[in-house]
Parts: sequence; C-alpha cells; structure tokens
Amino acid sequence: MRKLLFESLFAKPLTESPPAPDDAAVAELAARLDATARRMLGRSLSIREVDAGSCNGCELEIHALNNAYYDVERFGLRFVASPRHADVLMVTGPVTHNMREALRLTYDAVPGPKWVVAVGDCAKDGGCFAGSYAVAGGVSAVIPVDLHIPGCPPSPMQILRGLLALLDSVSERETSR
Repeated sequence: MRKLLFESLFAKPLTESPPAPDDAAVAELAARLDATARRMLGRSLSIREVDAGSCNGCELEIHALNNAYYDVERFGLRFVASPRHADVLMVTGPVTHNMREALRLTYDAVPGPKWVVAVGDCAKDGGCFAGSYAVAGGVSAVIPVDLHIPGCPPSPMQILRGLLALLDSVSERETSR
C-alpha cells in the first residue's frame, strides 16, 4: 500500500490531449449549420435530445457540443428542454420497451416541420443491445428517422456534419419542389 501511495504522489496525471480538429474547422462547420438553419427556418436550430435507453456514450459526445471547446450555442445551435420548442429530435440508444411510448409522445409533441436524427450505432438497429428482452429495436422501429449518424459513439464533429447534411438534404428537397 505504501508503494502505491508513493507512486501516485510522484506519477504524472493521466489526462487526454485536447481534440484534434482546429478551431477554424469547428467554427466554419457551425457557421454553415447556423446559416442554413436561419435560411430555412428564419431562426437558429433547436434540438431536443432524448435518451431512449443507451449506455450514455453518445450523450457524452452530444453534451461536448456545449462545452468550452465546441460551444455551438455561439453559432445559434441550441438544445431545448421541451419538445414543443424543438425542430430536431435527436435520439440516442436502442429504444427500450419502457421508453417506446415516451419516445412516440415526444415525437408527437414536436411541431412541424420536424426532423429525427438517430445518433450512434445502437439507435440504428439496437447495436450491442439488439435481441435483448428489454429492447424494442432501433429508433426507426418506433418513429420515422430522417438521418442516422453512425459511430460508437460519433464524435461531436460527426454530429455537426450530420446536422448540416440533414439541413442540406431538406433544403434540396424544398428547392426541387
């Protein structure tokens, strides 16, 4: 025990290095996302995040979007507490039987136009939880999904790219009408 104590006193802390993408890439991506949202909606994009039964890996990456490094709120991307104020419903994890009805009610509460983004591999088809007695399946088994962002978990940059791809695809559909 004494040996462990002395080793911990003189050992350097185990920390991770900061994320690799430079600030310019994050700023450009978030600014494009904000400009597209303002063009389509006339305001910033509001997101309601729902955990339908995940391990919380994807939530950590989603919450990283609000930390001091990414700080996407400065670009107009904001997370809201109520689905009634949301444009995008961002769902993580496989849908458990206990969350199936709650997810459906949340989807119904989001006003139109609304988009659903399934974040992570588990949200697509249940991931490593597929086949479990407690899992109803992926998000698309319960509500319609407009975009799936793969990864276990996807990085904050992948989530931003996915949101931009969603808005670009919706914008293209609107202009082709």
